[in-house]
Amino acid sequence: MSSPAAALNRPATVHLHGSLAEPLRLTVAELRELPSHRIEVSFDCLGSGVQRHGFEGPKLWDVLRTARPQIDFTGRKQRLGLLLTVTGADGHRAVLSWAEIDPDFGGQQILLATSIDGAPLDRTGPQLVVPSDHCGARYISGITEVWVGPLA
Repeated sequence: MSSPAAALNRPATVHLHGSLAEPLRLTVAELRELPSHRIEVSFDCLGSGVQRHGFEGPKLWDVLRTARPQIDFTGRKQRLGLLLTVTGADGHRAVLSWAEIDPDFGGQQILLATSIDGAPLDRTGPQLVVPSDHCGARYISGITEVWVGPLA
């Protein structure tokens, strides 16, 4: 059995699961190995007002493609019923549609950020960054899992 102190020193991981070839766990360091993008954003945080930050990390699209989604990419309509659920360590959860990140549709540059304002997120976990959102509610910190699957 590991000690609580050892758990604090372990790098955070993101569990990718659902309609994938097999579940996958990635650390922030492993996410950093994917093509990285930098974006400056501002969003309104209900508790602390307007926030301005620079984030860097891979696009959620690239992360999920690495996890080999079990999706038929030859057609388009079947992809419209796919959802993504992103969960943070505090239980905060947001739902996105596959079409938001798919280049054939919205193609948004949604990131799983590996750093904020130059500070690495290796211990706390990546952050979801949705640049098109004016409200910061989907800017989930400390992401622990991303699920992808069909609308039931």
